[in-house]
Amino acid sequence: MAEDPSDGRKGKWKGSKGSSTGNAWRSIAQFLLIFLVLVAVTALVLWLVFRPRKPKFSLVSAAVFDLNTTSPPFISTTMQFTIVAINPNQRVSVYYDRLSAFVSYKNQMITPQQTLPPLHQYKDSTVSLSPVLGGLAVPVSLEVANGILIDMEGYGLVQFRLVVQGRVKWKVGPFKTSYYHLYVNCDMLLGLKKGVAGQVPLLGINHDSDQDHHSCHVDF
Repeated sequence: MAEDPSDGRKGKWKGSKGSSTGNAWRSIAQFLLIFLVLVAVTALVLWLVFRPRKPKFSLVSAAVFDLNTTSPPFISTTMQFTIVAINPNQRVSVYYDRLSAFVSYKNQMITPQQTLPPLHQYKDSTVSLSPVLGGLAVPVSLEVANGILIDMEGYGLVQFRLVVQGRVKWKVGPFKTSYYHLYVNCDMLLGLKKGVAGQVPLLGINHDSDQDHHSCHVDF
């Protein structure tokens, strides 16, 4: 019986079609791989070239309008601070989000945690914040309540810590990093006596005499 010559041609054509499809998928996969490698290399180069430095924070002034320790185990106070945030990067801007602040004494909060507005800080710039903290009674230990009272009456000096925390990310051109946790603590020694209200002197701790600022410690 004579063979149909078209059968061989059909088999050959089908094999060529499958081979072409496989080559197309391999080309697409190679293109995607090369593209992802180029993106990663570009991101790495940008990071190395523009490698951002973390922002700096300084405490400029403090005011205490009320400080009531006479109703333990509660303490109530109203304080206001001026904080300067410095972006030292000349090519990188900084975004701050979910910011909050509170004051502590001997590692115990003496003001409620206050939410602060988000902030976009442009490259090589300085901004100031002046949050008012407190206003509500906060439960504390007797050690804290008595410690503050003794410091005011006995020494006229009280050591507090201002804490600012939230999230931060950097922007370089069209590129943005992911968010990083921000933790800023500003240790301060206030010249504070019982019955005194208003602006109080900042003394001693982390004092920068050139700028009359008190440097804060910044962690990520």
